[in-house]
Amino acid sequence: MTARQSLAEGPLGEALVHLENGNLPAAQEALRQATAGGISIGPGASLYYGAPALAFVLAGTDQPGLGRARSIAADATATVTRQRLQTAHRRMDTGQRPQFAEYDLIRGLTGLGVVLRRLGEHHLLDEVIQYLVRLTEPVGDLPGWWCANGPDRNQPAPPGGHANHGIAHGITGPLALLGLTMRDRPTVNGHTEAIARICRWLDTWQQQTGTSSWWPQTLSLTDLHHGTPAQRHPLRPSWCYGTPGIARAQQLAAQATHDTTRQYLAEFTFAACVNDPAQTRQLTCRSLCHGSAGLLAVGRRIAVDALTPIPLGHLATLHQMTAPADNEPTGLLEGTVGTDLINAATTSTSWDAALLLQ
Repeated sequence: MTARQSLAEGPLGEALVHLENGNLPAAQEALRQATAGGISIGPGASLYYGAPALAFVLAGTDQPGLGRARSIAADATATVTRQRLQTAHRRMDTGQRPQFAEYDLIRGLTGLGVVLRRLGEHHLLDEVIQYLVRLTEPVGDLPGWWCANGPDRNQPAPPGGHANHGIAHGITGPLALLGLTMRDRPTVNGHTEAIARICRWLDTWQQQTGTSSWWPQTLSLTDLHHGTPAQRHPLRPSWCYGTPGIARAQQLAAQATHDTTRQYLAEFTFAACVNDPAQTRQLTCRSLCHGSAGLLAVGRRIAVDALTPIPLGHLATLHQMTAPADNEPTGLLEGTVGTDLINAATTSTSWDAALLLQ
């Protein structure tokens, strides 16, 4: 895979920024760089790579000169999605465990669902939601999303695989998409039950440290057998794996199901997290993925929908005070493109749908 087709670290991210800011010439130049030599519909194609990434970027603009490219990218995304759905259902039919890249936001069907929702492709999006409903059904003694692989591609998987909770790679990504699509329009069969299954699982594994609630990033079979996670305290409050992303997913699910108790608890959990210096001091970079920009992006969306006011001034200050890293990359998720977006964005912009925040 080449970086030029990557929304996370290539010119597609730059095009997204320029389109958000209304700079069409700069956006067109970035798009030319991204699509030089064609655009992928291969195994790596996803919300963050190839044709679906291009479709996501172009869906946010109505510029007439980009209409044909939007249509081509949308058709390619539909082709990729149908292929992935067929593969996923065949895997389920055999009783095999998934890899998290099958269903996650970054590389999987949840991310493709984000693109389809942005494109308004409701029929195919419903097929993705039906897949996610099936994914939540238990297989034996474990949830259907229990992964065969480990959370770190550079490390061996723990014996028996793992459950992943992060919004980027874990089951709270599907939860957020299930909540958002239920808020949008009528649901598919089993939609409400799927949300309930994920929420019950999160309730079971919610941990408490002082006044802060949190969730382990992952669970192993050993954790299940012991009834407690090996992780003993909350880690950094990042978008990708931390409490903020998980809280936003629960807030969206609660709104969709009119569960004001869960919504209040999700918002309280977020507020307690970001007001805990022991957690916020773990943020050492400015990035969207695992730094202060991502925390601020989550906070803005949670605050807009919150049942009670959640002040965010200290998060903006935290972000401003976090120094750029030496040789900071230029990408969306881990670099300057993401920090530029969060610095310029308002709640009327739509780019943060790529983070499953709206």
